[in-house]
Amino acid sequence: MAEYDYIIAGSGLYGAVCAYELTRKGYKCLVLEKRDHIGGNIYTESIEGINVHKYGAHIFHTSDKEVWDYINGFATFNNYINAPVARYKNECYNMPFNMNTFTKVWPDVFTPQEAKARIESEIGSEYTANPSNLEEQAINLVGRTLYEKLVKGYTEKQWGRDCTELPPFIIKRLPVRFTFDNNYFNDRYQGIPEGGYTAIIEKMLSGIEVRTSVDFNDAKDKWLSMADHIIYTGAIDAYYGYCYGNLEYRTVYFETEVLDTDNYQGNAVINYTGLEVPYTRVIEHKHFEFGKQPKTVISKEYSTVWKPGDEPYYPVNDDKNNALYAKYQALASKDPKVIFGGRLGQYKYLDMDDTIRAALDFLSSIPAKA
Repeated sequence: MAEYDYIIAGSGLYGAVCAYELTRKGYKCLVLEKRDHIGGNIYTESIEGINVHKYGAHIFHTSDKEVWDYINGFATFNNYINAPVARYKNECYNMPFNMNTFTKVWPDVFTPQEAKARIESEIGSEYTANPSNLEEQAINLVGRTLYEKLVKGYTEKQWGRDCTELPPFIIKRLPVRFTFDNNYFNDRYQGIPEGGYTAIIEKMLSGIEVRTSVDFNDAKDKWLSMADHIIYTGAIDAYYGYCYGNLEYRTVYFETEVLDTDNYQGNAVINYTGLEVPYTRVIEHKHFEFGKQPKTVISKEYSTVWKPGDEPYYPVNDDKNNALYAKYQALASKDPKVIFGGRLGQYKYLDMDDTIRAALDFLSSIPAKA
């Protein structure tokens, strides 16, 4: 008889939700985390009394009321609204694209009809019926001026490729609206947990055995022998020893500083869209929770190519990588003992609410332990 019903590799949202719900159903769980702390990429650390998002800005947003109610069972959320600013050279613009953006870019534009007409005239002969790359898709959406100022440089820094080499679907995530509305998300519910995300994971894992600084893959056979089931939230290609080669990711790193000022940039997130600035954005963490601390903490975010040993952040879901993932998925389908979940396990960009939804859907098929 195995020592554990479930061993869960990873203590991010997917792993923590699974551990919490399975424990409630009567299963014995062990959580393994390769970092020296729980929480995965949503980990927050208190610095100068400010909850610092150590692995990049995380703003919770969803239209799924069940997911919203679920996560609110672990924290009180504030009313933070994501309204990023984009800086291009010595100009600042509101994002996402909205009437505030259009009237700033074109000082003679004042109404939605004028904005639509200007964008249509900019698109003009550059319109592409079936866009084959991101540049064509972006120009179809907003025309050449907005593309050059606010899309091209930022995107090329983010992905490390020319926009003509990137698939068009990437830019479809960016809203375009003809109202004076700077709210980036269209979701019904949005906010930041008061006290940071780490407290949420701590509540989920309370009373459950957790071992940090343990990489599942360093002793995979040992852990497999100790549990009836494995829930693996790391990279699926790493689990299989990169036997078909490695999937591609983008990774990010941060330069974090404590500054002796109470307000550095006046907004939680400012994107730097010009190629002359090496980082993609600056995060000022206190603004996520409307902080009034005497000092502030900022993080400059850089995007770079991933290599084995780095922390993978964003799957590169082009045709080549999706085909490679399908080969790993075929391997996984023959291994019913192991469940792959989360962004890395499923090689799919998942927001936090998507991750919780995926975990809850998986868990709904598991009955309480007899």
